[in-house]
Amino acid sequence: MLRDITIGQYYPAESVLHKLDPRTKLMATLIYVVSLFVFRGLAGFVAVTVALCLVIWLSKVPVGYMVKGLKAIVVILLITAVFNLFLTPGETIFIVWKFKITYEGLQNAGFMVIRLIYLILGSSVLTLTTTPNQLTDGLEKSMKPLNKIHVPVHEIAMMMSIALRFIPILIEETDKIMKAQLARGADFESGNLLKKAKSMVPLLVPLFVSAFRRANDLAMAMEARCYHGGAGRTKMKPLKYRRLDGAAYIIVFVYFAIVIWLRAA
Repeated sequence: MLRDITIGQYYPAESVLHKLDPRTKLMATLIYVVSLFVFRGLAGFVAVTVALCLVIWLSKVPVGYMVKGLKAIVVILLITAVFNLFLTPGETIFIVWKFKITYEGLQNAGFMVIRLIYLILGSSVLTLTTTPNQLTDGLEKSMKPLNKIHVPVHEIAMMMSIALRFIPILIEETDKIMKAQLARGADFESGNLLKKAKSMVPLLVPLFVSAFRRANDLAMAMEARCYHGGAGRTKMKPLKYRRLDGAAYIIVFVYFAIVIWLRAA
């Protein structure tokens, strides 16, 4: 399960998306996320699906590698579907005990699950095609106007970069601790929900201790190197828009206009 988490990990490849400026990909991802909660009906669903499939194809990331990241959110998808299915008023299809399943609830549950799946896949494309350093630089550059109202843009970008870098490290650390506990006779699978929760204590305690130790080591390393934030710092690889980014912006805005038009139609 831990190896199935793909958000925050980078997949090296030679693709059009890998060559795009990170600011372009951040803006495209933002517009895509907004479009997920804007579209209505079958036509909007088809437009979003075609756009997502095209982006995944252009990224040259294996579809199986990307889809396996959905295993980590199966429980969230089930909870979302159940709540929408039973708590949405409308035309009753049939009754299960004291709960009514309505046509509107069935429709809302289906579309909400699809939206969450597409949200994870679209977000994964961003992180899989952009290194943490590029993502940090793009986020900091995009949010630079907020410096005028004293928003700590550099610090926010740095925290996100560190968080993304820690994801694969913590996954690997959790895997090592779990194997060590299994070798000592720990059982993480059998028993009821309460027993499974208790069995996670030997896993979570050393994981948190390791995470805090790594955070402390990182803080000491930054202080030893006289890190004082982003004031006066320069970039080794300054971000520059290219013709490819201009074409990407045009395609993204055309896509969003089509989604809006289909919603209004």
